[in-house]
Amino acid sequence: MHTSVKSTPASKSSKKSSTQTTISKFFTSASDKSQPIDQPGIKCKDRRHEGRGKKRLSDGGMSAEKRLKLSHIVEEERDEDCMVTPSPLDKMVSSRASVSHATLARLKDFSCPGSSESQVSNQVVKMEMEPSDPGKAESSATQHHNAIMKNSSFESEEEVKAGPIKIKQEFSFSQFAKNTVIKKSSDEHAVPNRRTKSIYTPLEEQYMEIKKQHADTVLCVECGYKYRFFGEDAEIAAKELNITCHLDHNFMTASIPTHRLFVHVRRLVSQGYKVGVVKQTETTAIKASGTNKSSLFTRQLHALYTKSTLVGEDVNPLLKLGDLEQAEDVVQDSGNNYLMCVSESFDKQSKELTVGMVVVQPSIGDVMVDCFKDNVSHSELESRVLRIQPVEILVPSDLSETTERLLRNIALSSVQADDRIRIEKRESSMFEYPTAMRFIKDFYRDTPHSTVGNQEKGYYSLCMGLESPIICCLGPVIQYLTEFKLEKILLCSSSFKRLSSDADHMQLNAATMKNLEILCNQTTGSVKGSLLWVLDHTQTPFGKRLLRKWVSQPLMSVIDIQARQEAVAEILSSESSVLPSLQSLLTRLPDLERGLCSIYHKKCSTQEFYLITSTLSRLSAELQALIPAIQSQLSSALLKNLLLDTPQLLSPAHNFLKVLDEKAAKTGNKTEMFVDLTDFPVIRNRKEEIQSVLSDIMEHRREVRLVLKNPSLDYTTVSGQQFLIEVKNSMSSIVPADWVKINSTKVVGRYHSPFIVEKHRRLQQLREQLVIDCNHEWINFLQLFGDHYYILRKAVCHLATMDCLFSLAQVAKENNYCRPEVLEEKSQILIMAGKHPVITSLMGDQDQYVPNDTHLQGNGKRAMIITGPNMGGKSSYIRQVALVTIMAQLGSFVPAREASVGIVDGIYVRMGASDNISRGRSTFMEELVEASDILARATSRSLVILDELGRGTSTHDGIAIAYATLESFIRDVKCLTLFVTHYPPLCELEHLYPQHVGNYHMAFLLNEPESTSDEEEVQPEFITFLYQLTEGAAARSYGLNVARLAEIPESILRTAAFKSKELEALVNSRRKMVRLLSDTWSITNKETLLDWRNCSL
Repeated sequence: MHTSVKSTPASKSSKKSSTQTTISKFFTSASDKSQPIDQPGIKCKDRRHEGRGKKRLSDGGMSAEKRLKLSHIVEEERDEDCMVTPSPLDKMVSSRASVSHATLARLKDFSCPGSSESQVSNQVVKMEMEPSDPGKAESSATQHHNAIMKNSSFESEEEVKAGPIKIKQEFSFSQFAKNTVIKKSSDEHAVPNRRTKSIYTPLEEQYMEIKKQHADTVLCVECGYKYRFFGEDAEIAAKELNITCHLDHNFMTASIPTHRLFVHVRRLVSQGYKVGVVKQTETTAIKASGTNKSSLFTRQLHALYTKSTLVGEDVNPLLKLGDLEQAEDVVQDSGNNYLMCVSESFDKQSKELTVGMVVVQPSIGDVMVDCFKDNVSHSELESRVLRIQPVEILVPSDLSETTERLLRNIALSSVQADDRIRIEKRESSMFEYPTAMRFIKDFYRDTPHSTVGNQEKGYYSLCMGLESPIICCLGPVIQYLTEFKLEKILLCSSSFKRLSSDADHMQLNAATMKNLEILCNQTTGSVKGSLLWVLDHTQTPFGKRLLRKWVSQPLMSVIDIQARQEAVAEILSSESSVLPSLQSLLTRLPDLERGLCSIYHKKCSTQEFYLITSTLSRLSAELQALIPAIQSQLSSALLKNLLLDTPQLLSPAHNFLKVLDEKAAKTGNKTEMFVDLTDFPVIRNRKEEIQSVLSDIMEHRREVRLVLKNPSLDYTTVSGQQFLIEVKNSMSSIVPADWVKINSTKVVGRYHSPFIVEKHRRLQQLREQLVIDCNHEWINFLQLFGDHYYILRKAVCHLATMDCLFSLAQVAKENNYCRPEVLEEKSQILIMAGKHPVITSLMGDQDQYVPNDTHLQGNGKRAMIITGPNMGGKSSYIRQVALVTIMAQLGSFVPAREASVGIVDGIYVRMGASDNISRGRSTFMEELVEASDILARATSRSLVILDELGRGTSTHDGIAIAYATLESFIRDVKCLTLFVTHYPPLCELEHLYPQHVGNYHMAFLLNEPESTSDEEEVQPEFITFLYQLTEGAAARSYGLNVARLAEIPESILRTAAFKSKELEALVNSRRKMVRLLSDTWSITNKETLLDWRNCSL
């Protein structure tokens, strides 16, 4: 078989040897990459379509000679694509082969046993070794070609009939495999590469190994200048990122450029995916000098991201947005990226459900814990979820069905996918008390508390004082955040707060938050149209987050409320220049709270670090300069404490800023980051080594000048290639033979001498090692800054408080609000000329809204029964009273002429009519569940608002339930109550409790319809709404007027009006009969009874 090769002349043998070397190198490269035998090689044409093309050649009556000639052309093109120089003697080539005859002998060594390709090659070689009869050879070639065509067609049919080959692996990757697989015939199987024993490429194997450990994660794999997705991840990326996805080897693949990573990661995370970034951990020069220089670059999972853990340089768009178009592509963070962990335990004996909760915001450092008893409707849990609005919830796998249904409904309540809550399920064993306690003990025992200051030493004892349901949540949170390298935030004891404390904050349950539209409106779910929207004039992101907490958690302490009111009043009335200067300092500030937390996690870029520290340093200097004026011109204790304390807290920032080089920090050049290298000996020594190599290269220039006889010669740099020796092409004869030619033009050639090649390689290694050293020193530098995290964070909280106070002052000034009186002892709500703050702001004109008074007193009339026509303004009025109360207790001025509010411990609202199919509750059931919850929680210091309770069932049952419920609030609970109803019998409670109940209605004008000749045709009345609260009960609700406004056809309105009059007459006659009977039973005198009888007859 090799005889013809050995008998070639020497010159041709050398050429053959050259060809052989080229082919060997190619196959060695292919073998290193574990390229499947079905895939085309480098610069080779894809053979998968070979059968289809050859089938066309065999059609149309083409002669054998022509087919043979065509096969020569095809073969030559393939040889050229494969970069193989064919031997001149190899003129006869098989139509099946893709390389020359000289190469085929070598190809056998690389062929896999049993493959169809090797069998065909052997047949071709045998045919080529018998050239005695050219005609016979041609005929044999034609017959062989036809046979191959038949085999090819047969294989094609088998591909269609047979499904994809299933590869048995320990971990199933069928969901990541390509949809269509190139199949062998039924008696052949996919054969692994001879060297690697695998049908996957090394990169695919590397991806599979990482994917096996992170099966629920979309992986972005760094490959040079781009990040690639594989398999199902590629299909997800193509769908969500609107990029192309195609088949490559065994997997579908898609890619994105490296500089757009943060944009695409944020997009995927916003859609609810967990995203992992896999980066190369080797550099080119260091790898080339190592023992594994021919292997694949090592890669490791660098970072993980979800909705609550978007912390890190890869996803931070700070200073990366070069233009407005790119800024529009970035998905912005929600206001609060909270991670909530929930556990529950049910006591079968007492039948009580206890819920534990840990809420963490890794991006700003908030940690809140809570433990509470909940009812069957899970109203307490729902209220906390709606108030916090987490972006991710961590739950055990065995969560109860009712709780899981509640969380799922809340998570999917938003129409937009990026607003939905991500729910992460973990093994239930993680939430067991012994397991969770072990995690906590290991975490706090292994963590060096000295790094976080003496104030953090009491952490372990703090956790030991937590309730067991909270412990069952804290353990899984520690383990979960450890995966993202964000667990360090749990070391901050000052950020551990109780989520709800009855003694500190007003209670606002889920129904109250929704019905009063405190944080978002009920129509679209956006902030506009909510109380927060009215009050939010903050200028900083951290101020906006704090104001949100103020609005959802009104204060209970009169001292704290009055302190805020005094600060707002001074901002409004003071003529000092200090306050305008302070307000201007808050404009255009970056998110200092997030920036500090990113530094604390050691996940910030140099640009972000410089921006945060320079801003803190500037604020410290400017506030320090204002201290004399603050002490002399301000009287508010709250303002003085905030402003005098902040400069000292910010002072550490300047010490870190002066160490940095501004230009290097802004450009991200860590090798030139530090001005003084005295404290960084590793970087200093590495730079000295680099300078030594550079000196050697510059000294070598003398030798080069002597060799080239050019005293003025100097090195040049072209396209990033340094130390190039430029020689004119006319002088190329004097260039030493061992010099390496790098590039050339028509005029000059550029070379590296052996000395420069060696030194340049060493220089590249040192430079890359310097980058590694600088990264290591940078992390240590951030660790030192992190020791001051809690002090600096306290200063930022002071700035956020100032921002909130300025916001409340601006709202009060723009809308002419008044300062309410807040009383601790009395239970009362007295409002003169009060207005609805949201509706007034939406209308724009303050004079259009009709003001109303409110008089509620615990020892006087504490219940108002409000009746009146539909759309008369009843619901707006009762919302107005509740919102004014909330504003008063958060320290804001209120929309009224005068207001006096006693401390209210909770506001409970039952409004609207809607069922809850997901929980299996009808409209009436929803009403009663909420009413039951209010009855269980309301106290004498609460404000209860009930809107049309009992309308979800029959009239008699509805009246009975509404009557009994209202009487219970009046007689037993003794809370302040606003009760809206259309049931006239409820107004009789005023006669039973005249000191505590008052009837009111929303005033209106009744326009009588024109009389008609037809007695049976009745026209509905016309109503003009006055929106004024008036004493007394309304006799009717005038629902037909609303029907007219809704454009119900006139014929239906006339019929309804007739029927309404008929029913009203019937009810009035019955009432008259009842009064007559009552009067009869009350008569005791016989003569009076006879007179009554004669009159009635």
